[in-house]
Amino acid sequence: MNRRRLALAGVAVVAAATGAGVAWRRRLAPEASAPADWWTLRFERPEGGTLALDAFRGRPLLVNFWATWCPPCVKEMPLLDGFHRGQAAGQGWQVVGLAVDQRAPVQTFLAQHPVTFPIGLVGMDGIELAQRLGNRGGGLPFSALFDRHGVAMQRKLGALEPDDLARWAQLPA
Repeated sequence: MNRRRLALAGVAVVAAATGAGVAWRRRLAPEASAPADWWTLRFERPEGGTLALDAFRGRPLLVNFWATWCPPCVKEMPLLDGFHRGQAAGQGWQVVGLAVDQRAPVQTFLAQHPVTFPIGLVGMDGIELAQRLGNRGGGLPFSALFDRHGVAMQRKLGALEPDDLARWAQLPA
């Protein structure tokens, strides 16, 4: 009888873990492609001018939502810049940072910590846009990876790690 209870307890633990995993994936599992208006979106750039997402159409794209007031966001910026300069440039990937922030703090941050990938200013509207891409909780940092057809291939809520980017770089673009 004890073995049977132990086996049932084991099955219950596996079922609970599976259910939690499914719930977590649903939290970050939106539609299979970018929103219908995705490629028409335009954002002001911190240095002036406009960042138009349609300029990246037809190329694999890593979009990172970040803010200067978000410590994990700030920590991952050099990692994203390294990916952009290395893997991105060599394999056609493009990295875009969308700052959920105001112009002045972003300008100050970028003056002290320049990056080679384009940055757009989305302000607090960026939270809603990130939610449309699958970040239902609206947390930062949040990254979404799209193939050249605009199909969302990967998403991550929380700071990216080198292993994440190495794995993503191996995906077919």
